Amino acid sequence: MKVVFVRHGESTGNAGVPSFDLSKLELTSLGHAQAESVAASWTQRPTLVALSPYLRTHLTAQPTIRRFPDVPVEILPMEEFTYLEPSRWNGTSRQARLPHIEAYWGNADPGHCDGPGAESFETLMGRVRRTLQRFEALPADALVYAFSHGQFMQAVRQSLLHPTWTAQQKMANLWIFNAEYPILNADQLEASFDAGRWYTPPL
Repeated sequence: MKVVFVRHGESTGNAGVPSFDLSKLELTSLGHAQAESVAASWTQRPTLVALSPYLRTHLTAQPTIRRFPDVPVEILPMEEFTYLEPSRWNGTSRQARLPHIEAYWGNADPGHCDGPGAESFETLMGRVRRTLQRFEALPADALVYAFSHGQFMQAVRQSLLHPTWTAQQKMANLWIFNAEYPILNADQLEASFDAGRWYTPPL
């Protein structure tokens, strides 16, 4: 069974536009072009198209769904990691949030929740496990195109590359890991499940 995770195309948030609801960010014109390019690049018909609940993954997946209109579509908990309390940061840019982002990752406390509407790192890892378990239930020859988000994909990649790490180790390394091996808009991450084990290409 093979999954190709795809990060959404460039969003207005990625372009520096202040955001009020992270789940409803639109794509920029570049993001729409990236979505079309992804759809045109596929060489195989998938068994399933999976999406996060967020609008920018739906918009990125639309050209792929149009190309394979008879393929089932499923929404899975692959949304971006919201670790700062949204109500305190509505209408701000990522640059304004950056000192608080760095402080959050610097603390490396997997159980910490910043407030209402935020989630802990442990909650993120739980979503990663549930998503992978859903894919594990598919037929052995299944192919999934899974439209998701950068930090979620990094959490998947890190979990598969370092399956024995604790949640604290994963959190302490994810911010550095993301800087060294970024997943850019429309980038892909392949993962395969065979004989009860997950595999992803080494970095």
